[in-house]
Amino acid sequence: MLKKIWLSPPHMGGNEEAYVKEAFETNWIAPLGPNVQQFEKSIEDFVGNNAHAACLSSGTGAIHLGLELLGVSKGDEVICQSFTFSASANPITYLGASPIFVDSEEDTWNISPILLEEAIKDRMAHGKKPKAIVAVHLYGMPYKVDEVHAIARNYDIPVIEDSAEALGSSYRGFNCGSFGDIGVLSFNGNKIITTSGGGALLCKDQTTKEKAVFLATQARDNAPHYQHSHIGYNYRMSNVLAGIGRGQMEVLKDRVAARRHNFQYYKEHLSTLPDITFINEPEGSYSNRWLTCILTPSFEVRENLRTALDKKNIESRPLWKPMHLQPVFEKNVSFVNGISEDLFERGLCLPSGSSLEIDDLDRICGIIKNELK
Repeated sequence: MLKKIWLSPPHMGGNEEAYVKEAFETNWIAPLGPNVQQFEKSIEDFVGNNAHAACLSSGTGAIHLGLELLGVSKGDEVICQSFTFSASANPITYLGASPIFVDSEEDTWNISPILLEEAIKDRMAHGKKPKAIVAVHLYGMPYKVDEVHAIARNYDIPVIEDSAEALGSSYRGFNCGSFGDIGVLSFNGNKIITTSGGGALLCKDQTTKEKAVFLATQARDNAPHYQHSHIGYNYRMSNVLAGIGRGQMEVLKDRVAARRHNFQYYKEHLSTLPDITFINEPEGSYSNRWLTCILTPSFEVRENLRTALDKKNIESRPLWKPMHLQPVFEKNVSFVNGISEDLFERGLCLPSGSSLEIDDLDRICGIIKNELK
């Protein structure tokens, strides 16, 4: 049987096991302890720009807490990038608010500044000024930071910067995760680094971090008994999983370099094909190339490539199906231009793991070339 090539598998660096073993040997198994503290510090040091990190059980939980910290509640509306994974939008509904979906622009595939401002004006005209904006650095490509944040400032609307796919990406020399009022990271098993499952909330000051940690640990008041004056959540990352994260942070730059190498290899070997195009980095943007994505001429060509790879035991995946096309959100207000629908129809994510070898890349490219002959 042919070797299985996964889309984006975990890739351990070596020291993760030592930090996990340390947690066992010191009996720091609870969702507190030195691994959590050191993992948070390593994230803060890497992201920079005065970021304060709270490690949580998932990136989804981080978006949920971020929305709550920004005061989102029942009946509110939150603008959300449509071309993304459902975890960007679902937490809005947890709070009884409604996502308002905004389509993409062609340069980065992320939220369109033009449609963003149109959506804000429309909702304000209906007496529903959006309470927040969820903007996503999709596949590691930074969104149009200058334009999006200028609009947000102009209308005094806070931004949740969904960097779940963008750890190691940057814009004009500043790391993704540091631009929004709240930043979000994911350490799910398929991300550029992983803690098996987990995420982080990034904020601008220690006071906000402390409030996030308070809410993430069941909002227990400072009392000798269990007393609660607020509704809380069980969102804190365990000290064991944080040990994996400490080891992963030590190899993050290597993982980014490997993923960018994969992209360059694909581009070098496939861009000569008339039916394949790639997304390029706009000026000032640096993408971690979490997943290498290609565009084909049609849905039929995309599916032919996907099934041809699948038959050879190679995992690939269509680009995200836009949220405004999802059955669960079919009644939500959306501002669309057709770009994300077209990307979904024609786009394919290729295997992009940092552990890919040249033989794997050659095999993948060979199948694609053969299919397009």
